[in-house]
Amino acid sequence: MTSLFVSHGAPTFALEPGLAGPALSQLGTELPRPTAVLVVSPHWMTQEVRVGLSEVPATIHDFRGFEPAMYELEYPAHGHPSLAKKALSLLDNAGWQPVADAQRGLDHGAWVPLTYLYPDASVPVFQVSLPASLDSQSAYQLGQVLAPLQEEGVLIVGSGSLTHNLYEVRWRDNNSAEYAKAFSQWVREAVLGNDQARLINTLALAPHAQRAHPTTEHFLPLLVALGAAGPDARGSVIEGGIEHGVLSMDSFIFRSA
Repeated sequence: MTSLFVSHGAPTFALEPGLAGPALSQLGTELPRPTAVLVVSPHWMTQEVRVGLSEVPATIHDFRGFEPAMYELEYPAHGHPSLAKKALSLLDNAGWQPVADAQRGLDHGAWVPLTYLYPDASVPVFQVSLPASLDSQSAYQLGQVLAPLQEEGVLIVGSGSLTHNLYEVRWRDNNSAEYAKAFSQWVREAVLGNDQARLINTLALAPHAQRAHPTTEHFLPLLVALGAAGPDARGSVIEGGIEHGVLSMDSFIFRSA
C-alpha cells in the first residue's frame, strides 16, 4: 500500500512549479495508476467527517487576491461515487458518523497538487473532509480507517504544508527562515527513520513547531497519510525546497513494508 503527503503551499503553486511541481509530475508517472485518488485537505474542514460523492466535482477557487489566471484554472476530473460510498461505510463502521455530500467540489488543496501528479485529470478524485476536532492521534486513526480503500486501488493523499505560517510569508524574498528549515529537517529525519511515534508527536516535540504551525490543519493530513500506510510503512522524501521564505514544500511517500 502507498499513500502520500503533499505540500501544496500557496495557491500560486498551480502556476509556479518550483522544485516540487516537476518532482510530483515525475512521481505521477512512476506510481501504479490508481483507480481513484482520495484527498484529505485542510481547506475542507467540517464539524463531522464528510465524504464528497459528486460525479463531476467542480474546481473550487477558494482563495482571494490573486492574478486573474488563477481563477481560470480548471481541474476537470470525475468523481468516484461508488468508492466514496465505501469510504462512508468504513467511517460509519468505525463510529465516525460520516455525512455524504453530493455537491462538494475540489478545493485547491486537492486540485493544485493533482495538476502536477495527474495533469490530464484522467484519474477520478473524491475528498474526505478534515474534522475540526481532529488532533494528531485521531488524524492517524482516520488514515487507518480509510486504509482498506487501497485494496480497491485508491491512492490516499493527505494534502497540507510541511510548514505553514502565513503571518511570515515573504512573497518577494525567498531566503529560507531558519526555523522552517529546522522543523522540516526534524520531520524529514523522523520520516526516513520510520519513527511513527515521533511523527505522531511532532507538534509537541519538534523544534519551532508552534511557529511552523500556528494552527494544526496543514500538518494533520501528513498523519492521515501515515496512518493509511500502516504501522510498518517506510517513508521517503520528495524534495520541494522552501518557497516564500517559510513554506516548506517537501512531500513524503509512505509504502507498506
